[in-house]
Amino acid sequence: MPTKPLIGRDTRLCMSLAARPGNFGTRFHNRLYEMLGLDFVYKAFSTRDLEGAVRGIRALDIRGCAISMPFKEAVIPILDGLAPSAAAIDSVNTIVNDDGVLTGHNTDYAAVARLIADIDPATRFVLRGSGGMAKAVAAALRDAGFRDGTIVARNTAAGQGLAALYGFGWRAELGEDAAGLLLNVTPLGMTGGDAAALAFPQAMIAASDVVVDVVQYPPETPLLRAARAAGKRVITGAEVATLQALDQFVLYTGVTPDADQVAEAAAFARANG
Repeated sequence: MPTKPLIGRDTRLCMSLAARPGNFGTRFHNRLYEMLGLDFVYKAFSTRDLEGAVRGIRALDIRGCAISMPFKEAVIPILDGLAPSAAAIDSVNTIVNDDGVLTGHNTDYAAVARLIADIDPATRFVLRGSGGMAKAVAAALRDAGFRDGTIVARNTAAGQGLAALYGFGWRAELGEDAAGLLLNVTPLGMTGGDAAALAFPQAMIAASDVVVDVVQYPPETPLLRAARAAGKRVITGAEVATLQALDQFVLYTGVTPDADQVAEAAAFARANG
């Protein structure tokens, strides 16, 4: 393993902003810095002053910042511009700072697109959620050729808006219709107050073929456990997190780790999260 430089005045800082920060990104990025001998440090933060935090990114020449719930849309007016990946869906999960110019990107979209690439687009789906990550998932579905799907969201304006934007149906509550692909893009099942919640009822899980849960913590949500027990294929939040974090890492550093390095860093992050 290359020797990582000691932290000094030339060390570049990367960070993340989230309402409920986790450790995966911090562990993943810092482990790769160590493995590749890069003079970078990564630190997770939360904030009640998003505008002030973004001003700090510019003022302190912080190289990059991951953006998580609930800031993915609110951060857009504070930035200098959007890359195509973010402009297409009006949602940002990554800020790159080039000499004081802050550009928003969205690596969630690319990660989801890769993970669903081998699913038949004729499959009917139900997507639960309407926030920034739901936009990325819905866009990936639309661009992969999925046409028969429903957005389920209690927020009428957000749910109907998302469904109309990508040409899908909308419901405020889950129905009883079967769908081959179920996607949870809400905090249901996440560590905290919703940890015990099952995002889809057992009957819907039993009737499905593939279940996607973007919740990262815990690694095995109630939905994933139920889907595995029913013999369904699952796509996990850990998989999404690894792929999108890898794309962020490349944007920040310009270095592309090999597959073994990515797998080792992801395993380290999960084991030490």
